Amino acid sequence: MSVHLQREIGAVKKQLLSLCALVDEQVQLAMRALLQRDEQLAGEVRRRDAEVDQREVDIEEECLKLLALHQPVAIDLRFLIAALKINNDLERIGDLAVSIARKARAVAVAEPIAIPFDLEGMAQKTEAMLCSSLDAMVELDTELAHDVCRRDDEIDAMKRDIRHQGEELIAEDPSRVKTLLRLIAVSRNLERIADLATNIAEDVIYMVDGKIVRHQERE
Repeated sequence: MSVHLQREIGAVKKQLLSLCALVDEQVQLAMRALLQRDEQLAGEVRRRDAEVDQREVDIEEECLKLLALHQPVAIDLRFLIAALKINNDLERIGDLAVSIARKARAVAVAEPIAIPFDLEGMAQKTEAMLCSSLDAMVELDTELAHDVCRRDDEIDAMKRDIRHQGEELIAEDPSRVKTLLRLIAVSRNLERIADLATNIAEDVIYMVDGKIVRHQERE
């Protein structure tokens, strides 16, 4: 029974990694659509969201089945609880990628302006946090998980800087207000993705150490 459970848990890990890869690609495609003003690519992100949703449902069903059949304890129980939460966070990241894609489409059909913010750099740092949080889960690496939590402060600072820059630019040239507001909203989406990556890292710490660090990490 234990060997079978471990095999099934390994399969869930693979499913989560596959979903993470898909979600990360969605974020990358959405950002590329924004930066390249590619309306077609933005539409592709929105079409692929159904696959993200279906995979999230499949993983949830598998976790619930293992909980019911095997009644796991200790780290196996904590893994399945964490997996359910991580699975939900990944689906929410997929939704945020779609939100970015919608803004990318609107920017693509609007009058072109040079993007005055480092949204590309912010996206790269956010995607790195997401990948690190999943690496921490696979390797049961709490040190890496704590590092992901610490990196969240940098993303928060970037979002604040972009908001302040945007407010100044809107005041200088109100004619660009709609596009600038959409770009500022993208920074909020990225900041939320970083928050969800941090949630995943915190769940890894809980899974390995049995400690809830959510509020301590935030402090």
